[in-house]
Amino acid sequence: MGAPADLRHRLSLLDPARVHHVVFAYRYHVPSHSLRSKTASADVKQCNPEAADPLARIVSSSSTATSRSAMDATPGSVSSISTQTTRDECGEPFILRHGRRYLRGFQHYPLPCDLPELQRQNLHTLLATSVIGRALGHTPSPQNPPKKVLELACGSAYWTSVCHEFLSGLGYEDVSYTGLDIVPLAGDLQRQGIDWKFVQYDLRKPPLPFDDDEFDIVVMKDMSLVVPHGAVSQRILDEATRVLRSGGTLEVWETDHIIRSILPHPPPVPGKSAQERACAEATGTFLISPITPFTEVQNKYLQDSNSWIQEALDRRKLSPTPCARISQMLLQETETLHSVGDRRIAIPLGELRWERELAAATTPDADKPKPRRRESESQRPNIKKASVALDAGTLTEEQAALRYTALLVVVQMIESLEPLLKEVSGKNQEEWQRWWAGLMGNLLEQKGASSGECLEVGVWWCKKV
Repeated sequence: MGAPADLRHRLSLLDPARVHHVVFAYRYHVPSHSLRSKTASADVKQCNPEAADPLARIVSSSSTATSRSAMDATPGSVSSISTQTTRDECGEPFILRHGRRYLRGFQHYPLPCDLPELQRQNLHTLLATSVIGRALGHTPSPQNPPKKVLELACGSAYWTSVCHEFLSGLGYEDVSYTGLDIVPLAGDLQRQGIDWKFVQYDLRKPPLPFDDDEFDIVVMKDMSLVVPHGAVSQRILDEATRVLRSGGTLEVWETDHIIRSILPHPPPVPGKSAQERACAEATGTFLISPITPFTEVQNKYLQDSNSWIQEALDRRKLSPTPCARISQMLLQETETLHSVGDRRIAIPLGELRWERELAAATTPDADKPKPRRRESESQRPNIKKASVALDAGTLTEEQAALRYTALLVVVQMIESLEPLLKEVSGKNQEEWQRWWAGLMGNLLEQKGASSGECLEVGVWWCKKV
């Protein structure tokens, strides 16, 4: 079954050559001429933040040069150039640490705030909205069309631009968007024809600078590493509800930071629509419910990173598995929220061994197609240049591209967390570099994530009383 038209357009942006050019050419210093597709030039800017206003204007030329020099010095491990914290004299509210740019005075936030990390976040947003098939979990009602949308912790505001495209496609043109964050990382989306404004504010300090009942849709996306669980998290939820009008929709988008392995042939998820099942089939992903069978991750490198991420986030009172908590968090707000819905997706990090075995067992030898060549040899990325060819066989091009993109997001997340993971693992620089090289070779060259390893994402929505 083919992907829906609106989804297919987004999946086309995840063509392997485009993904390689956007990610590897920048982050791993791969020569771009070996990765660029002849057809990529028109679309690559949509998922390349450096080519768009939102990010190109944020990072100063001096800090960008510092970040790039760090990557050139140690390809595949951009934050290992230094373990000494230095003061960025020209970049309040940022500091430079371990060769990466971080938010000053935001000690519990574990991720850098620089161009490579924002690229990862944008690619993650593109991936999540592609597997969900849309920019919103709920479907707006024509009888009550949305007029004002708020994105909390908006970052580069890439989700806002995707949501604008989605709502415009449904005929909702008269919609204004507001993005809130502690620093102005987004460019002027009005240049893209979006009625948009940015509000600079620290959401950890309620109340939010908005009136009661001001917005029709409020979105809290990927905030599990921004807000510690507990009282602070509850206050922010209360504030998001306060600024939402009665009958408006609150949405929460999240991703688990611990990788699990899905067991072979998971049962169908009850209560899902035909459209949701069709989207999962088209994208080669799995719908998740409490009955979906998972086990601990099988890959030894992901086992290491899981244990380190768990400890590092626990120290900061951040949740490594936020997807398990969100439904309960929303359902307990019985006085203010109702009609809670969700859609959780497991994205395999490659072609699964049992998928290949099942296909081989059910296809007669005479009917087995020969492997298709999806790229010419001149276009195919060189594996020796930190790249892999996509899986052939059981997956369509779109499905293989989505899974490979999920793998990239996981690898880049580990890289962004490198200083924290080195600390909790007790590894010195040489030991870390050796482990990192092993991870890159195992996951990207040897296809070591074939035993059910999945990136788990989800969207939850509810109505305000």
